[in-house]
Amino acid sequence: MQLKVILNHIERHHGFVYDLVTWTDSSKRSLDVSVRPHGRSRGVCSGCGKRRPTYDHLPTRRYLFIPIWTIVVYLVYRPRRVNCPACGVRVERVPWANGKERITLSFQWFLACWAKKLSWSETARSFGTSWDTVFRAVKMAVCWGLRHRDLEGIQAIGIDEIAFKKGHKYMTLVYQIDRGHRRLLWIGEDRTKATLRRFFRLFGKRRTSTLKYICSDMWKPYLAVVAAEANQALHILDRFHIVQMFNKALNQVRAEEARRLKELGHTVLKNTRWLLLKSRRHLQRSEVLRLKELVSHNLKTVKCYLMKEDFQRIWDYKQQWRIGYFFQDWVDRAKRTRIKPMQTLAKTLESHAEQLFNWFEAKGEISAGAVEGMNLKVKLTTRRSYGLRSKNTVKYALYHNLGHLPEPESAHRFC
Repeated sequence: MQLKVILNHIERHHGFVYDLVTWTDSSKRSLDVSVRPHGRSRGVCSGCGKRRPTYDHLPTRRYLFIPIWTIVVYLVYRPRRVNCPACGVRVERVPWANGKERITLSFQWFLACWAKKLSWSETARSFGTSWDTVFRAVKMAVCWGLRHRDLEGIQAIGIDEIAFKKGHKYMTLVYQIDRGHRRLLWIGEDRTKATLRRFFRLFGKRRTSTLKYICSDMWKPYLAVVAAEANQALHILDRFHIVQMFNKALNQVRAEEARRLKELGHTVLKNTRWLLLKSRRHLQRSEVLRLKELVSHNLKTVKCYLMKEDFQRIWDYKQQWRIGYFFQDWVDRAKRTRIKPMQTLAKTLESHAEQLFNWFEAKGEISAGAVEGMNLKVKLTTRRSYGLRSKNTVKYALYHNLGHLPEPESAHRFC
């Protein structure tokens, strides 16, 4: 079977004909596939997109195509300039490449597919191209996917922020967290009210009105914007962030008490940070024995640890009256303690009790750890692409890996 037959079967372009296929050099490591316009076809104006008569021809150009095994393939074509009454003399638009790109769209989609599996540098090395070429391929795929994605039917979203660089540089991320369908919807710079408002303007009032659940942390700008833009949705505090607040309070008490005991010559709290922060079901046998020994001491740290573990019982309750009774009892006990971090935590939880109770109403409808699970994937993506320096580059990488963006049907034939 000839290469021209394969190309006509896989990638046929209306108005163009595959002509000669020749070796580029004597080493036979590169192929040139000549392309010529059909005798009765007119070139498409790159400005208005209409077919216009030929004005003249430009020098021959070579477009890098998908390699065949270890053989590099180029499409060779001499572009026409068309005489357009509306746009003037313009270079024609060719269907296998965008603008002045010297690589074909097929090869760009091919590189973009591999860029999900490998780092951009490894993708470039594997296919004999440059990092910039891979970046442009990913950018093309992301822009196409964002234009053609479907945002209808979304009922649950999660809002969170990630640190982009040192110096408190943040990006706001919005996820779709419907059960069975998680993806990155939007990325915005900073974590202010104006940032989140831009998402709701993009999302539209009609789609916003159909939202049933919104999950976020206790960041005040997020709470204010959600209350103003989507007050019909059930606003839920992310369980992970609540547990994280407990861990921060516990670690603060442990650090202060460990320093005080060290001055007195006691080392009972030495190397106990992760022992106290780790979930009980993940403790090893040796850690369980050490924890039993530690809780036998009358320490503030131990009291905080027991209160943290006691609060975890709330997630197992089902009746609303039991949840409310347990929560208020725990808050009262925490306020009566003389441990300031726990008192502060209790006041914070009490002021956000409504959003916390909403978690139980939405239980089973959305995944409890969906937002944090997506955040973990974001960190893995940015770590794998540690050479990315600009925010725009990071955005393209995150959309490409986590956005579940659509691709044209032809793109799947090359993956």
